Amino acid sequence: MKKVSMGNSSIESSRFIYGCMRIAGDNSASNRIKGKTAIMAALEAGYNHFDHADIYGGGASESIFGELLAEKPHLREQIILTSKAGIRPRNNDHDTYAPTRYDFSQPYLLASVEGSLKRLNTDHLDMFLLHRPDYLFDVHEVAETFALLKASGKVKHFGVSNFKPSQVELLKSALAMPLLVNQVEINIHNIDTLLDGTLDQCQQHGITPIAWCPLGGVAYSAWGNTFSGEDEQRIENELSQQSEKYACTPWQVILAWLLKHPANICPIIGSTTPERIVAAKQALILDYSREDWYRLLEARNGQAVA
Repeated sequence: MKKVSMGNSSIESSRFIYGCMRIAGDNSASNRIKGKTAIMAALEAGYNHFDHADIYGGGASESIFGELLAEKPHLREQIILTSKAGIRPRNNDHDTYAPTRYDFSQPYLLASVEGSLKRLNTDHLDMFLLHRPDYLFDVHEVAETFALLKASGKVKHFGVSNFKPSQVELLKSALAMPLLVNQVEINIHNIDTLLDGTLDQCQQHGITPIAWCPLGGVAYSAWGNTFSGEDEQRIENELSQQSEKYACTPWQVILAWLLKHPANICPIIGSTTPERIVAAKQALILDYSREDWYRLLEARNGQAVA
């Protein structure tokens, strides 16, 4: 598996990151076993970076991974563990009034990291990301929280997720340490990061963009899908031609399309099917052309670039 540095750090991550959001399934015994099998398939395929969040599977995704580390403790030194926090779900058992919200308050983030460490059966996270921007966050409070987590050794490096460029700049202005990554939705349906300055900023400051939902609009429906039937047909036709040209599947073409960008996008692969986890690597060896990149963009937009 090809590797890239996370931001300007010495962390060498597999170009594809394995996303653990779905490894718990319905949290049945059989699905937990399936999740562990998927993790091992990713490891054997060369993935060394595993992406979590405190809310995935209601915490079950982290606990499954932690069980695997308890069974195979030697794996911890071989992998990069990332987790996220900041989305605070409604909890009717404790507070019927409070809605689902974003929360970057220091007590909540510190408690969230502690919970992740316990579930993951580890003493530190290699990276900790703020999951979605808290509209009420105090940048100085967050900076202090990061400093506490780093000083304690519980978090080695930091990043963000779903942040707009202005939010990244605000947080960077108060931090003593760099932000290594910005995990954002990037796929053929959602190209906001190409247009709003996110990927430009990543290149400017040496921030690695991590793409969640990279196959949205192709292998599965994108979040908030706005494509018409005509849009989908144009994309399908172009992908069909390109997949024949490159002797691969349409979804592998999409991964190559993301990999082509000079910001060094690292897509998250979230399948729990071992064969698909391995097959994603085919995209890494495609000699994908600039011309095909723009042909696919044109098919997506329904018109040539102006």
